[in-house]
Amino acid sequence: MALLKDSLSRIKPSATMAVTDKARALKAAGRDVIGLGAGEPDFDTPDNIKQAAIKAIESGRASKYTAVEGLAELKTAVIGKFKRENNLDYKPNQIIVSTGGKQVLFNALMVTLNPGDEVIIPAPYWVSYPDMVLLAGGEPVIVPSRMEDGFKMKPEALEKAITPRTKWIIFNSPSNPTGAAYTKAELKTITDVLVRHPQVWVMTDDMYEHLVYDDFVFTTPAQIEPKLYDRTLTVNGVSKAYCMTGWRIGYAGGPAELIKAMATIQSQSTSNPSSISQWAAVEALNGPQDFIPVNNKVFKERRDLVVSMLNQAKGIECPRPEGAFYVYPSCAGTIGKTAPSGKVIANDEDFVTELLENEGVAVVQGSAFGLGPAFRISYATKTSDLEDACKRIQRFCGNLR
Repeated sequence: MALLKDSLSRIKPSATMAVTDKARALKAAGRDVIGLGAGEPDFDTPDNIKQAAIKAIESGRASKYTAVEGLAELKTAVIGKFKRENNLDYKPNQIIVSTGGKQVLFNALMVTLNPGDEVIIPAPYWVSYPDMVLLAGGEPVIVPSRMEDGFKMKPEALEKAITPRTKWIIFNSPSNPTGAAYTKAELKTITDVLVRHPQVWVMTDDMYEHLVYDDFVFTTPAQIEPKLYDRTLTVNGVSKAYCMTGWRIGYAGGPAELIKAMATIQSQSTSNPSSISQWAAVEALNGPQDFIPVNNKVFKERRDLVVSMLNQAKGIECPRPEGAFYVYPSCAGTIGKTAPSGKVIANDEDFVTELLENEGVAVVQGSAFGLGPAFRISYATKTSDLEDACKRIQRFCGNLR
């Protein structure tokens, strides 16, 4: 009798984690490697947030289990955030806190998908979306976008992808991996389509909400179209804007029936998220926000540097994204060329493998995100390393024959 369940054969390990692990192993072996695969800020968690966690430990407030779906104080902070920043009204029974945004998404899919249910996922997509759908028993329906359209799904493409079996659309703006962010007008064209299909629920991943540049104004689907409020799960967390990836706190607001079901599955898997991290998250949401624009100024400067330098590399075309801390350049101009090792570059996986072997720059192939030939660079690392990495990419591309 086989030990492992059949559905595991349909999924694969996270490509971003694999690249990060490979870069770490090469560094440990003494190689000069610049890792641009990890999707996390290089800034430290702000001191006031760290102090809130320490205070919770010292006062004994962090010593016990909390409610499965999160501390009352944190749920209140989340409610305040949604009202203050997104003009969305939620009650405590409409809020869940989980161990990172990934668990929120996973729980929602696990409690809603039946065999044959379809989930629309615009591509390029975060690597985990399709595999989470498959694990939950659903079928991912990938809707490709184009660089010429700013990597944003067109409403006509969404309309065409919807069938009677469509249960969800997973919407991510600003996007991981492209950094693309939908303007209010662009988002309205998407919500107009969804209004016409009442069987389709909306799972919106707003994790990069605060990481936008050039006066871009963020909006979220339920904010744009109130008619979608009762079938939207608005997902967010403290990982990116608050530099708290390791603290593992995500949260969501949505219909009470859905939240209750998600809490039930969480109660039988992980129970509550770390109490220490929850108290830190209370301070993150309620405390000073002035460090966010300071960090964003650095991210914007890095984005502009990387975009400029990559567009000077032969065979590379890099659009300038509106948000997050990623760029998603095309490497189509390098396909068919020969690397210094003698390897002919047949696809973007070959490109990133040869780039790592020849120049010690670790990036993630676009095929892992559902659209190539391209690669993702995270510019959430120190500027000097980014400049060095881009020079190496220029050199690598210049040496292709």
